[in-house]
Amino acid sequence: MSQLPNIVIIMTDQQRADLAAREGFALDTTPFLDSLARQGADFARAYTSMPVCAPARVSLFTGRYPSASAVRTNHNLADVRYETDLLDVLKSLGYATALCGKNHSHRRGEEFDYNYSISHGGGSGEDASRTDQEAAFDAFLAGLHHMTHREPTPFPVECQGSYRSVSRAQRWIESAGDRPFFLWLSFAEPHNPFQVPEPYFSMFPPESLPPTRSDGSAVAAKSFKYQWTQRMWRRIIGDHDAAIARTRANYMGMLRLIDDQVKRFVTFLDERRLRDNTILIFVSDHGDFAGEYGLIRKGPELPEVLCRIPLIVTGPGILARKDRMGAHVSIVDIMPTLCEALGQDLPPGVQGRSLWPMLTGGDWPEQEFDSAYCEHGYGGLYVTDRDPLTAEAEGAVNDGCSFDCLNTWTQCGAMRMIRKGDWKLLYDMLGAGQLYNLAQDPAELDNRFGDPAVSAIQSELLGDLLAWMLRTQDPLPPPRRRYHFKRHPRNYARGQ
Repeated sequence: MSQLPNIVIIMTDQQRADLAAREGFALDTTPFLDSLARQGADFARAYTSMPVCAPARVSLFTGRYPSASAVRTNHNLADVRYETDLLDVLKSLGYATALCGKNHSHRRGEEFDYNYSISHGGGSGEDASRTDQEAAFDAFLAGLHHMTHREPTPFPVECQGSYRSVSRAQRWIESAGDRPFFLWLSFAEPHNPFQVPEPYFSMFPPESLPPTRSDGSAVAAKSFKYQWTQRMWRRIIGDHDAAIARTRANYMGMLRLIDDQVKRFVTFLDERRLRDNTILIFVSDHGDFAGEYGLIRKGPELPEVLCRIPLIVTGPGILARKDRMGAHVSIVDIMPTLCEALGQDLPPGVQGRSLWPMLTGGDWPEQEFDSAYCEHGYGGLYVTDRDPLTAEAEGAVNDGCSFDCLNTWTQCGAMRMIRKGDWKLLYDMLGAGQLYNLAQDPAELDNRFGDPAVSAIQSELLGDLLAWMLRTQDPLPPPRRRYHFKRHPRNYARGQ
């Protein structure tokens, strides 16, 4: 590239990959994103590093898995381990940097040249441009306590966080001058609280929604974590089933609202002739149950609905493909991909792999991308009903009306996952395994682990999972003297 490209990462929070028409979903929730996907690379098998906000966002910026970054929950960002992250690389190259929206990473907002902060409870910090109506909306949002609002939000779309984030981003870009810019446009939606104004509230009425792959009875085939979480939701929400139906409808409406705001922002780039020199990445940190297993939000284990994420990349030199990319890739791969796009060597400790050759039509080893790996848990033993700890004492239940699905019960222990082709293997610290054929069993209810008929598949995936776990051992710090640390310049382990 003759000049440094602008870089925009549009990130959503808790967006499932499969609820889009390009995925075969019956409702047209993201028409603009579906069209954007045809302008570049659209990855059908992209995965988060861990289906929890902070660990995934740290992985985005550091190119490291949670077991290496030490950020395995939303509550230990201060423990992060890395040497150089994406923001460091960009600053060293003279980029103007901005964060508009939700942060929840290891980098403070003030470490960006411009920071506009708005999250699940509305805006935070000083914002001289906030209108009285926006302030009233923020108070409304905070008062929902992360739950579902069952009526249309009584504020116009212009008050929504995604709309305001786009507006601030547009203003900042116009003031950025001639420097190349990096923008993290980070929407706090479609995360809870699930609320949406008209016309989005009525776009996908509950009675018109396609059925989920599984219902509340499916938790009987799942682990204690699923069952405990469903039990807690039924305790907190009396009319649980009706609430899930409305939550799903709101969630679909939020997807369309976000889609419209992405379109608004990309149209802005087009009008200012910035697209030709802007690498644009659309990604989410993790997914949402959205009614599967009779659950909402997130929490238990590593199901596809939480782990598989949308990933679209467009920009200069990136080929527009008619077909979706089938390579297994990760949110961890974004940082090293951008390093190669900018002509920078990978910093020490980076574990992700560069996707740049596959984006630009170069040679890349298919074997390197024949599987994806994901992590779950902060360690220790499983906490169950036999333990004296209560949800109130732990803080999972607040004021008797709000439930945090990320808690000791859902996050304890350690589990690792590998997806390879149609098969998926999960394995925990007690040696308990789960094996699913996703083509035949997309809801992951028929555990084939230990089935002699698939013993060869099980052995293959166990071997691949072990290789991934060895590969993701933290390489920091490097040897202090004598030993030479060899790695592929793109972090490939196989094929080239």
